[in-house]
Amino acid sequence: MSNAKLYKGSLTTIILKLLAEGDKMYGYEITQKVKKMTQGELKITEGALYPALHKLEADGLLDVEVKKVDNRLRKYYKLTEKGTKESVNKLEELERFIETIQGIVNPKPSLG
Repeated sequence: MSNAKLYKGSLTTIILKLLAEGDKMYGYEITQKVKKMTQGELKITEGALYPALHKLEADGLLDVEVKKVDNRLRKYYKLTEKGTKESVNKLEELERFIETIQGIVNPKPSLG
């Protein structure tokens, strides 16, 4: 996808959706899952991902658990109860937005 700005506004929703589906994930795992799910169309950079994760954590939507894996510390992100509720709200909001854009891009003929 040539225009990264198109998905930038949806990054929070993407993160919340992935974490709502699974138990917990670490940053690189999130980037790879998105890349796989979109057949490489969406590539989330670390520069975009980590500030979004930190903001979600600061907003009380994520809990962070640090584990030692292969002699390295890895941060796992998991939704809080508030995060679970927000993921539902954000998905509904995004679905309405997509429907609205579809109405502009591909309008249905009026019945009048």
